[in-house]
Amino acid sequence: MNIKDEIKALKEQKNAVILAHYYVADEIQEIADYVGDSFALSKTAATLPNPIIVYCGVSFMGESGCLLSPEKKVLMPDASADCPMAHMVTKAEVDAAREAYEDLAVVCYINSTAEIKSWSDVSVTSANAVQIVRNLPNQNILFIPDQNLGRFIAAQVPEKNIILVNGYCPIHQNISPAEVQELKDAHPNAEVLVHPECPEAVTKLADYIGSTTGIIKHATESEKQEFIIGTEIGVLYELKKRNPDKTFYFPKTAPTCRDMKLITLEKVLHVLQTEENQASVDRAQAEAAGNTLTRMLELSK
Repeated sequence: MNIKDEIKALKEQKNAVILAHYYVADEIQEIADYVGDSFALSKTAATLPNPIIVYCGVSFMGESGCLLSPEKKVLMPDASADCPMAHMVTKAEVDAAREAYEDLAVVCYINSTAEIKSWSDVSVTSANAVQIVRNLPNQNILFIPDQNLGRFIAAQVPEKNIILVNGYCPIHQNISPAEVQELKDAHPNAEVLVHPECPEAVTKLADYIGSTTGIIKHATESEKQEFIIGTEIGVLYELKKRNPDKTFYFPKTAPTCRDMKLITLEKVLHVLQTEENQASVDRAQAEAAGNTLTRMLELSK
């Protein structure tokens, strides 16, 4: 058997399921049972009957799987795969905001550690953040940790006071507006689709701003044939799968998440064989952190 056949056989033997984020390598998306963005995968993880989940993504995703499905075994193909932004806020910043504003909700991007979620009132994803923030009863919103997504939300919900910290996704932050403009000049008929984690100078050049799933959906439904994409390059696999006759351009400095690319077929097979790298959440943080995800799923229905 080749390695993909080995993975399939072992997965069926152990009644395991493989979840993969759009940013992992093509061959991982190919063997996954479910591929999606953080929101889709978090919803899926909460409903699956399988006792073992192999989560092809970074550490906060594995933690979210544990929080939503504490009775299941969540395995991470690479235990070192992490998200720098997931750590980019301090407890002191959250405490200071709670002290400064009486009517405050702490809204935490799902791309954050379980500890940071435990300081918060509700989690959100890029797909549901605007909807949830708009529907919260609070006037003041501390949005953590991504300042770019927070700025995007503030523009969509101007009636709320959105307070930001200095967190960011290094991959999206480093997308060059000059390189996007260069692509626009070279391909004037192309639509520009970007993720709200991009800096404002990039989102100002966009025809559409949305989550990874939103970008894929928009490109699929659009009558346009050419697209300039401002998000991690792993999304190209699904874009081409759904739209084989359309053309997609990425900035010259390809947005590539090193941590997502740590996931390999060999590592997926290894954790299925050994059941190593089991994700976990500190018991003292689990209830509070889990409540933010449960509330997210309730508020995004």
